[in-house]
Amino acid sequence: MDYDMLVIGSGPSGRRAAVQSAKLGKSVLVVDRGRRLGGVSVHTGTIPSKTLRETVLNLSGWRERGFYGRGYRVKQDISVGDLVERLHKTLDHEVEVLQHQFMRNTVKSARAAVKFLGPNKVSLTTDTGDYSEVGFANALIAVGTRPHRPRDVPFDKTRIFDSDEMLELDRLPRTLTVIGAGVIGVEYATIFSALDVPVTLVEPRNSILDFVDREIVDDFIHQMRDRGMTIRLGSAVKEIRSKPDAAEVELADGRTIRSEVVLYAAGRTGNVGNLGLDVVGIDADSRGRIKVDPHTFQTRVPNIYAAGDVIGFPSLASTSMEQGRVAACHAFGVPLPPPPETFPYGIYAVPEISTVGQSEEQVRESGAAYEIGVARFRETSRGHIMGVNTGFLKLLFSVETRRLLGAHIIGEGATELIHIGQAVINLGGTVDFFVNNTFNYPTLAEAYKIAGLDAWNRMGRGQAADHAGESVSLPVPPIPAAIA
Repeated sequence: MDYDMLVIGSGPSGRRAAVQSAKLGKSVLVVDRGRRLGGVSVHTGTIPSKTLRETVLNLSGWRERGFYGRGYRVKQDISVGDLVERLHKTLDHEVEVLQHQFMRNTVKSARAAVKFLGPNKVSLTTDTGDYSEVGFANALIAVGTRPHRPRDVPFDKTRIFDSDEMLELDRLPRTLTVIGAGVIGVEYATIFSALDVPVTLVEPRNSILDFVDREIVDDFIHQMRDRGMTIRLGSAVKEIRSKPDAAEVELADGRTIRSEVVLYAAGRTGNVGNLGLDVVGIDADSRGRIKVDPHTFQTRVPNIYAAGDVIGFPSLASTSMEQGRVAACHAFGVPLPPPPETFPYGIYAVPEISTVGQSEEQVRESGAAYEIGVARFRETSRGHIMGVNTGFLKLLFSVETRRLLGAHIIGEGATELIHIGQAVINLGGTVDFFVNNTFNYPTLAEAYKIAGLDAWNRMGRGQAADHAGESVSLPVPPIPAAIA
């Protein structure tokens, strides 16, 4: 049978492309080789790690320690069983929702391995060996990634794990070494630290999270060290050894770190090895990433698209979804407006980090005059109520146009709060928006008002200007009768 759209992979980008294609009246087949729909995001990546984080924060009492002290715990003896129970419930729900979504939109799905036979045909091979061929007008490669596993690292799922295997721990480690301080590494390192597991974080570079504002990163590192984590920056790994009683990480500078468990989280690789890309003339780099047109997500073969983690940075579930939608719309000739100016990044570490727009380093490099407004969560009444002692919001404004250039948050609720900054940036809002508008009280979102006032006090009075140079005056909405 032939399909208008063949989607290879059922993660965020594949799911969104499939549903968008179906809503355009096209026939769609989604093929995934996993046991259940959902892809890496649902089963080993985004959803499991965030569920694990939420469970740890709840059971450990982390959020209440500002009131009750570092020794406070909701549950004294937390086991892997406690963590896995909630994880399985969440994953079952995610799969059920996805299956229902496909059913509502008449999206067909199959469990099989895919291999290209040409620019309009693939073969499908099931686990039982059943073979079939399917034709397609357009295809989307959305196969995601897997943990990078160098041959000289002795992964054994006893002492040395990759990030997928960490979900299969049979008990909480007494000590943990995490190699790689990227997003996945810092998330797992800080989650286990919140369980009071002594953690050592090793990163061969001299800096971490280079796409995040430096002031936010500096505060993040300070908070990690303040709670007892050991951070080894600029420390290349020479050798990793698995011993009966411990794992050993020998560094290039001669030091050796011993711990019960090692998590190797240094990079990921695209799942493209068995797709037969060479048959259609599509190349992947050494890490299995496919090059695409950044606007249409077409590969070098016009009717074959790629989206999600398999095309590389930013490798976010949120951006992957949008990439899948854009690819589907382009494939069927549906015009789309230009993409928004900015999109947010979220790092679900403990504490959370989220950022949108330009960092201070980027603004400084541009040579534009700017001003900063800062609000610390402990300055808000909601922060006092929650017992929040750390975390802050940082806003960057253009002195010339008064427009918001960037918003950066570290602390409780950062990934939720960032969307206020995202909306203001993409709508061309200025510092005056924060000064002149009312925020719910008490909320952490009130930090936007505090940070806006902080910058406004140094910038002075002024009128925001639109692109035509005229002042912008936003209408004041009427007060609802229920409130009045």
